[in-house]
Amino acid sequence: MHLNPYGQDAVRLAADLANQRPHSLPDLVRRCAAAGLVLDMPVGEADLAVALELVDQWTEIVDATDPTQRAALVNRLLAAASAYPRLTDHGGTGWHLHYRDDGVPLGTVLRALVSVGTALHLAGRGMSRLGRCAADDCRTIYVDTSRGGRQRYCSPRCANRDAVRRHRSSR
Repeated sequence: MHLNPYGQDAVRLAADLANQRPHSLPDLVRRCAAAGLVLDMPVGEADLAVALELVDQWTEIVDATDPTQRAALVNRLLAAASAYPRLTDHGGTGWHLHYRDDGVPLGTVLRALVSVGTALHLAGRGMSRLGRCAADDCRTIYVDTSRGGRQRYCSPRCANRDAVRRHRSSR
């Protein structure tokens, strides 16, 4: 059984790249591999520029507060990034769907993964499941995969610091 590679892992990779933009192509490749992306596609210098543009477009989706606007931004990204779905088995590794053409470079693969992954994440979990940390001194993007869908902070550390700050200010 293959899990959908266009799900939450792709959205978490997008958040990672947005929270700490890749500074070089080797950095981008290393972080994609660490996120579980199989790098069986061509990789070139242009991929870094494509990835950084993708991060900027994806951040617009995160910062959109209206569900209709968020959906329009996701749809724009999907239209520019994804091909028709197709079954593939990479020569015997197991059948699964790709939303991109075969043999495309890393930047194009990232566009397809992030656009489809974001659409599936928001449609499946809820349109409010991306955001920025609610702590005043933090702008970190989070991907809400919590059971209740009420995540407001990027980490327990930020949540605890904010709770302490609120408690102290009320006394």
